[in-house]
Amino acid sequence: MDTLYNKRIIVGISGSIAAYKSAELTRRLRDAGADVRVVMTRSAMEFITPLTLQALSGRAVHTELMDADAEAAMGHIELARWADLILIAPASADFIARLSGGHANDLLSAICLASQTQLAIAPAMNQAMWDNAATQANIATLKQREVSILGPAQGSQACGETGPGRMLEPEQLLKICNNLFQSGLMSGQHVLITAGPTREPIDPVRYISNRSSGKMGFAIAEAAIEAGADVTLIAGPVQLDTPERVTRVDVETASQMQQAVLKHAGACDIFIATAAVADYRPGLQAVNKIKKQADEMQLKLVKTHDILAAVAALAKAPFTVGFAAETDKLLEYARSKMERKNLNMIVANPVGPTRGFDQDTNELDILWPNGHIHLDLNSKKTLARKLITIIAERAHAIDTTENTG
Repeated sequence: MDTLYNKRIIVGISGSIAAYKSAELTRRLRDAGADVRVVMTRSAMEFITPLTLQALSGRAVHTELMDADAEAAMGHIELARWADLILIAPASADFIARLSGGHANDLLSAICLASQTQLAIAPAMNQAMWDNAATQANIATLKQREVSILGPAQGSQACGETGPGRMLEPEQLLKICNNLFQSGLMSGQHVLITAGPTREPIDPVRYISNRSSGKMGFAIAEAAIEAGADVTLIAGPVQLDTPERVTRVDVETASQMQQAVLKHAGACDIFIATAAVADYRPGLQAVNKIKKQADEMQLKLVKTHDILAAVAALAKAPFTVGFAAETDKLLEYARSKMERKNLNMIVANPVGPTRGFDQDTNELDILWPNGHIHLDLNSKKTLARKLITIIAERAHAIDTTENTG
């Protein structure tokens, strides 16, 4: 169950007698290492109290669409971007109908409409309601939108009838949620990823660096693991925990990162360079701390080696993905970098004082020689999963072309 570790999961509860199962589901998700937030409709609170779910989730339960305590009173937007998975359990016939119709008249439906992350529902209702043509049409619509339908199960119901309509048991839902994060798109592939900044020493206590936090690279490493890859992560100095099942190599300088990358690049199938490697380093490093004396001090800088271009130029180069963080002319500079360094793909994102660096959200433009996809602002974890899917598809397309050419 380690694929649920550190995952951000919203458990949505709509009005159904099966709401009592949501308490056990919340507890089991937390035991599996997930960070859980509960969102309840008003009718759900007729069946189970928010206080119960607060105690089990360890967080305040969200119930109101317009939350005065949330940023800009837009709690549904904040939660939609926060989640890695939205699981509606139970999902009543009424909620399924509103979800299918694109309604947003309560907090839970608004979150679903505003989110671009995975959405799953566990239906719970009377067997006749489940079999009704209207419900089945709504379910068909949701399936077309790639909503995961979990259940329902057959069995006796609270109304005394027997048939399809029972919400799946928490243990079953836990296993399915675990599998939702496993795509298998990169099974058998070795993925090499760089992340974070580098530090170029001036003297024993000072260095040149940048604002990269490494969050995007670490999210990509986690997404690649979920896709079935064998992942090596070369990380600059960051304060982040290593994702489960990732082999991590810590470095500090651009030179150390270059050595580590070239050591592993020959054995990898895909190279994703998210690290913000310093373009320049001090020409000389002082042995002792430089004392403040004159009003001005000149520092001579020399270029560092271009790690990304070096990997792309290898005789048996992996599928090579670069990153471009730009303050202006984003697409122009990114495409130029891709062509100049002979990359298979480049991922561009705007950066500034409050954008990109050290944030939990991002927006991306993904470019390759004859294509371009824009991914709207979302959590870095959600973007990482989408990016890994695109990389896997493009790498497979190139392999297929080469093998049949």
